[in-house]
Amino acid sequence: MNVSDYTRHDALGLAALIANKEVSAAEVSAAALQAIETVNPTVNAVVESWSDETPRGGDRSPPFYGVPFLIKDLAITMEGRRNELGSRLAEGIVAPSDSSLMRRFRNAGLVTIGRTSTPEFAISTTTEPVATGPTRNPWNPRHGAGGSSGGAGAAVASGMVPVAHATDGGGSIRVPAASVGIFGLKPTRGRVSNGPDVDEVWSGLAVQFAVSRTVRDSAALLDAVHGGEVGEPYYIAPPERPYLSELGRDPGRLKIGVLLHPLNGRKTAAGVAAATSRTARLCETLGHHVEEVTLDLGVSWDGFVHANAQFWTANTAAWMDYIASVSGRAIDRSMLEPATLAAYQFGRRVSGLDVLGALNVRNAVTRNIGRFFTQYDVLLSPTVPDLPPPIGEYNQGQEALDGFQWVDRVFRRSPFTALANVAGLPAMSMPLFTDTDNGMPVGSQFVAGFGREDLLFRLAGQLESAEPWIERRPAVWAGH
Repeated sequence: MNVSDYTRHDALGLAALIANKEVSAAEVSAAALQAIETVNPTVNAVVESWSDETPRGGDRSPPFYGVPFLIKDLAITMEGRRNELGSRLAEGIVAPSDSSLMRRFRNAGLVTIGRTSTPEFAISTTTEPVATGPTRNPWNPRHGAGGSSGGAGAAVASGMVPVAHATDGGGSIRVPAASVGIFGLKPTRGRVSNGPDVDEVWSGLAVQFAVSRTVRDSAALLDAVHGGEVGEPYYIAPPERPYLSELGRDPGRLKIGVLLHPLNGRKTAAGVAAATSRTARLCETLGHHVEEVTLDLGVSWDGFVHANAQFWTANTAAWMDYIASVSGRAIDRSMLEPATLAAYQFGRRVSGLDVLGALNVRNAVTRNIGRFFTQYDVLLSPTVPDLPPPIGEYNQGQEALDGFQWVDRVFRRSPFTALANVAGLPAMSMPLFTDTDNGMPVGSQFVAGFGREDLLFRLAGQLESAEPWIERRPAVWAGH
């Protein structure tokens, strides 16, 4: 199998070729590694790759048997592999065991061949860490790929792998998906395990899953990995039927509310707003009722950002203290970027009473947004209000910011996505349209009520059929 043939298929397509013995798992992995060698020097999405992994399931029954896969260098752990969190502070740390999700990825038949880049400790929505260098957008390498799962997004968008692990604490699956023109689903809180070494991440805001080029790959992968382990902090009922089967189901006539501009008072960029309006019109042509809405969070925008800053920085400060104790390194400017160090210092000052106050904000937001979904089926918005900035712009001047000011900057860049994290709701970014001026992809975000990934997959299948994107190719594409 050559690289051009390899990149023509999504993950389920590759698995079918292997199952039918048209190609071997080893040949597919070799093509994937060649794809990485071809395009990674340009996009810098993969920080390490290897060729000694083999698929589990000798009877070839797992749904993704033999399919190449990449894991983000954060949150998930793979026995014997480095877990460096995009930071010099964690350089060389090796995971002693597989996390629960890693075991499920293995049992699904995926062959993990490397690690993808992340901003330092994932506390950004651009992937430009000092430790490994900036990850570049395959559509225009002068621009960023989003974050914090920017490496995963760029790797999938450029054809290195069809699907890759990703995490999302404030938009980190959906922002890169929007930035590089792929599909990204953030599951409901509790749908995918973060265990066993941690019960929840960022006080319940962060989840793990994946990004993909096709909706069906994400649906089948969620079928393979959803569900909790013993002792999970959150319980959610399993789906009534496989998510993959939802793709052909009629979603019915949905009532869709459209939020075109952020709640922080800023305006969405004209090209992004135009693409979102086209998405709204597409939904109308498919028979859905669409109307513009306002959204009441139950708290002010400043209060919302401040609560998130407390969650992010306090949790991350504790995480950094642990990493420093393991690595024996100092928490200072020699090991941390200015914004990350500022977040650490801010988080160390957050008290237990502060966290309880932030939890009250989380409760208010969760209940107010929950009430929205008693009147509407889906909330549509831009995934992000602007196109990806040029490399270096996002981080410019971070030395002058304290921890709260850094988080505030992150939220100005991605004001739509964090709503679903705080409320614990499923949300997806779909690359239905592009900016008419420069051809860059634009993501449309759809949020549904608690536990309603099934509804999102039904709608996603319908939209993907109506406005397919799979044949669009970025400038940097392994199959060229």
